[in-house]
Amino acid sequence: MSAIEYGSALGGGILIGLAALLLLLVGGHVAGISGIVTGLGGASDKGWRLAFVTGLITVPLAAFGFNLAEAAPLQHYFPWRLALAGLLVGLGARLGNGCTSGHGICGLGRRSPRSVVATLVFMAAGMATVALSGPGG
Repeated sequence: MSAIEYGSALGGGILIGLAALLLLLVGGHVAGISGIVTGLGGASDKGWRLAFVTGLITVPLAAFGFNLAEAAPLQHYFPWRLALAGLLVGLGARLGNGCTSGHGICGLGRRSPRSVVATLVFMAAGMATVALSGPGG
């Protein structure tokens, strides 16, 4: 990894942490994606939730569209594995009462014991999956 890649990762982490802190301090809301998306269905406070999710989708699309960012191509991954991975992540978020962003970023920042356990389980499961199946297609 080059110094630029380390700086990019550090900058992205700082921005995510600041955004989560700002949402908590200003709005009193936790920036856990699964909770925000789940609340779109029937919550009375849909406005900020919809704005948050819209930003999650449009900002990366704009960054890629203007060639400000690039991602690794997915052609060498089997589509069924990507779909299965997405389903398992959703199931895990439901079973774990939150997703990695909610527990790993927001929960750890609030010193939640449940989030410490959940984050350790997420990380161990991810490492075991890569060790058993390999990182690619």
